[in-house]
Amino acid sequence: QVQLVESGGGLVQSGGSLRLTCAASGSIFSINAMGWYRQAPGKQRELVAGISSGGSTNYAESVKGRFTISRNNAQNTVYLQMNSLKPEDTAVYYCNADLKRNVYTRYEDYWGQGTQVTVSS
Repeated sequence: QVQLVESGGGLVQSGGSLRLTCAASGSIFSINAMGWYRQAPGKQRELVAGISSGGSTNYAESVKGRFTISRNNAQNTVYLQMNSLKPEDTAVYYCNADLKRNVYTRYEDYWGQGTQVTVSS
């Protein structure tokens, strides 16, 4: 069994900061890419930021220069530092990991349960 558990969401004023954390646990052999997605009401889920096992990163245009993704491979954890938050950043944020459960399985996508981020104007 594999679990991805997010934490760090909440309510913040426009211009404020939040740091999201996602810890993967359970039967994990190897993790490839990890990332953060978000889904606002009435909208499709979108990629916010991704990071490879080697540390290469990519960001949605809307968050470049404001958000920073990082990871701790030893602890199977990924972080999202969100600065200069805007009301349009309001959404449920989901953690994603592309991982193998053991040497015999293929890489598969796993998702966290989501954490709410609300930015007030």
